Amino acid sequence: MWNTRLKTLVVGAALLALAVWSFAPPAEAAPKKGGTLKFVVGSKIPSYDGHIESTFGMIHPIRPFYSLLIRVNPDNPASPTDFVCDVCEGGIPQPTEGHTKYTFKIRGDITFHSGQKLTSADVKATYDKIISPPKGIESNRKAFFSMVKSVTAPDPKTLVFKLKYPTGAFVPALALPYNFIYSKADLDKHGYKWHQKNVNGTGAFRFVQHQPGAFVEGKRYDKYHHKGKPHLDGYRAISAPKMAIRLQAIRGDRAAIEFRGFPPKARDDLKKALGDKLTVQESDWNCNLMVTPNHKRKPFDDARVRRALTLAIDRWGGSKYLSRIAIVKTVGGVVFPKHPLAATKEELTKIAGYWPDINKSRAEAKRLLKEAGYPNGFEFTLHNRGVDQPYKVVGTWVIDQWRKIGLKVKQWVQPSGPFYATLRKKKNFDVSIDFNCQSVINPLVDVSKFISDDRAGNQYAQYQDRQLDKWFEEMNKEPDVKKQRAIMRKYEKRALDEMAHQFVTLWWYKINPHRSYVKGWKIAPSHYLNQHLDNVWLDQ
Repeated sequence: MWNTRLKTLVVGAALLALAVWSFAPPAEAAPKKGGTLKFVVGSKIPSYDGHIESTFGMIHPIRPFYSLLIRVNPDNPASPTDFVCDVCEGGIPQPTEGHTKYTFKIRGDITFHSGQKLTSADVKATYDKIISPPKGIESNRKAFFSMVKSVTAPDPKTLVFKLKYPTGAFVPALALPYNFIYSKADLDKHGYKWHQKNVNGTGAFRFVQHQPGAFVEGKRYDKYHHKGKPHLDGYRAISAPKMAIRLQAIRGDRAAIEFRGFPPKARDDLKKALGDKLTVQESDWNCNLMVTPNHKRKPFDDARVRRALTLAIDRWGGSKYLSRIAIVKTVGGVVFPKHPLAATKEELTKIAGYWPDINKSRAEAKRLLKEAGYPNGFEFTLHNRGVDQPYKVVGTWVIDQWRKIGLKVKQWVQPSGPFYATLRKKKNFDVSIDFNCQSVINPLVDVSKFISDDRAGNQYAQYQDRQLDKWFEEMNKEPDVKKQRAIMRKYEKRALDEMAHQFVTLWWYKINPHRSYVKGWKIAPSHYLNQHLDNVWLDQ
């Protein structure tokens, strides 16, 4: 029974892969060796630790230094079901014991850049840090592994995961690109915070230097465990927070690519200037911008006020306008819009903030504000990240939407480091722009962003909602896709409408123009995936 139902979900995911991968580049010639890839990065690095970070500003320059247990297939990164071994041997193991036991064989030919041999003990130590970190140690994706009962390493080449219950969410969670494999010796000797400022991995490239605000440099690791790779001699990730600078760099060939994505007009301008010297890849994007009210600050502890905020936002009209100038496009709920578990348009229009009649929606927002004791509105500050696309664009738009129900809002913009510090530690904000950007499309755990703050590692609204926690567990334990979907609708309605804990603005759309001599890189529905760079080569 479980196998039949699991296959149903896999088929749905496969259809999604076909929908996403609609801009595949043509077949390429045999890779050439050598050269240095220069690419631009539009955000600073908060820390080097993949287990606590969630920004492309870290993943793009740092991911090539590390390996994973398994990863998305670099030749088919758009698929949400195609995974291959990285530090493990062979293919992805089939589960045993009623789909609750996964046994991985770890390769014996891998060494860390420091010279230490990798064993299953290192992989176990890595997942222990991710799944059950000690008090005071952050883990941004621990909720993704709530199904894990234990991780053991019975011998140097064997790693065993035991699950509390069978679920299709487990294997995709293993492939998350942030699950950097760390050395157990490093963790034991230096502690769990050492990797925030230090690098020692088994990836295709070795760390050379980081000049803060300027660049990160890596060079080929000659003992890399995937035969014949990497093709590049090295890479340089150039820091360029301003989009205009990144565009100029690609246009002037001072950089070859920006892996995150540009808005439509930037694509069109580059294509006009460079012609066939430019290749463009496009994809739907497993990422959305959110609005996160601080539940521990008045009046945002009142669900009526939070609900008024989401009711004021015209997502349908905003999509038509913003998709022309920003990297946002699709109206959707908590699930990646093209996934079988996502709400249909008819289902969405029954949720506050998605009503087709924006005048009716804003009238209800004003009524709720009056009922809550704010007939003339009130003033507050929107906290935002100092990244133009799409943070500042969407933030400015949202403020204008709120103005239409009588709210007076100022914008407080911070660079990425202080922005994250405010969200994670200081929590001294009224309302913040936030995001739920995931990599592998895995809705059953991607929506963990909305569960209680003592269970999710990345929920910054500071609320607890045990009903959402209960439904989250039920979805992950339920093998029947139709029942999963029914629970997801209740979960979505409560999170976005009834309690309006946090709410989605628009989902993103990914456009990657790059110099045509960059080969081997294929777009994925996430700016976090396929960033190990071992398959990239330069046709120069």
